[in-house]
Amino acid sequence: MACSGCKLGPKRASLAQTHGPGAAQRQKHGIVSACAYSRFSFRFSFFVFRLVTNDPTFPVIHWTEDGAAHSARWRSEAGVAPPRRVVLADDRMSADAAYRQASEGVALLWRGDFQNARQLLQAMARRIERKRRKPAATPLDAFNAHRQAQAQRARTLGMVLIALDADYSIALRRAPDVKQACIEAYGEPNGQGGEPSVVSLRELLGLIGAHEWRKKGVEIAALGARIHPYYGVFSPVRGEYVELVARAPLPSTSLAFDIGTGTGVLAALLAKRGVARIVATDADARALACARENIERLGMTAQVQVCEADLFPPGRAPLVVCNPPWLPARPSSPIERAVYDPDSRMLRGFLDGLAAHLEPGGEGWLILSDFAEHLGLRTREALLAMIDSAGLRVIGRDDIRPVHPKAADPDDPLHRARVAEVTSLWRLAAKS
Repeated sequence: MACSGCKLGPKRASLAQTHGPGAAQRQKHGIVSACAYSRFSFRFSFFVFRLVTNDPTFPVIHWTEDGAAHSARWRSEAGVAPPRRVVLADDRMSADAAYRQASEGVALLWRGDFQNARQLLQAMARRIERKRRKPAATPLDAFNAHRQAQAQRARTLGMVLIALDADYSIALRRAPDVKQACIEAYGEPNGQGGEPSVVSLRELLGLIGAHEWRKKGVEIAALGARIHPYYGVFSPVRGEYVELVARAPLPSTSLAFDIGTGTGVLAALLAKRGVARIVATDADARALACARENIERLGMTAQVQVCEADLFPPGRAPLVVCNPPWLPARPSSPIERAVYDPDSRMLRGFLDGLAAHLEPGGEGWLILSDFAEHLGLRTREALLAMIDSAGLRVIGRDDIRPVHPKAADPDDPLHRARVAEVTSLWRLAAKS
């Protein structure tokens, strides 16, 4: 179904043109010199990155190799700045040496066997995991320490770098074909005369994994079908929130809004349950493309309209559904935007705008985990106060305990909070 009437607010529209997934296709390319190198150079000389000043969207990495200057575009989906120092590395580098240099902020531009680089990265990860953490005094302390440790882990493992040719090929022994995975994340290559680039091996492996998920999809029992997530769009691997929507009593089957649709899984589920028309919104370009493809694949385009919007589409509906990020903290990567909601902005925005978008007698379904409450990031009283101040009342709640591997892992630093976690579907109505 064609989308009409949904628009981004002026501030978000401006940001969407210069930030986030898809922004690369809307920005002017920086000037990048050709990158040529000897495949098996063993000289470990330091060099300093320089950023292109005329286009901050595309930083450029410069280095000296075999006595010649080289440069390439620096890629980081998480917006990580280029490392300050880099050495060339190959199969002769030990995991201890790699870990030591990476911990000191020195990046390793890999010139050896690709599969050996993967093994090196795994060995570095094991060295990180050996470090013992001090027991946290409170769940909030545990959460903050866990995020700090995860950030340090990402920085360290992100120091192993891989060079991509202009067509996304990798000129290393035993390198896989990553072209399609890169196209799905970065867009089409520029072809002849295009730009080579450098990316962390960790990010590249993430692209490969996301490509495989996109190919095979995630089986959704309530749908009786698969949902195919895009890179950077949260995969519906935790099915409890889908189950809640599948079993909640529908107030109407005429129209529903799905706010922050992501992969489109809840919109598809509502369509399967017989809702005649669903308007699914998102502000992220990848999520919109992902949802549209999934809806088309499921043959539901006559029922589901996927629309770009901050939150709500124009008008009112008898049912408005939202599954916002559950933790009020700042995301550190694109995929974390589905988990972290800084200052509860999306949650507050949904609650504050819900009454104005509900038809008389309509319901808003808020699907939210209480994980933040068990971590000390938000209280139940604060959530109820948000609902009340938005002119809403609770008319019902359905709870479910999530089932996922981390909840059964006593070594997980957030284990106590995970075992207590409950996901709820809050049925909300406007105060009379």
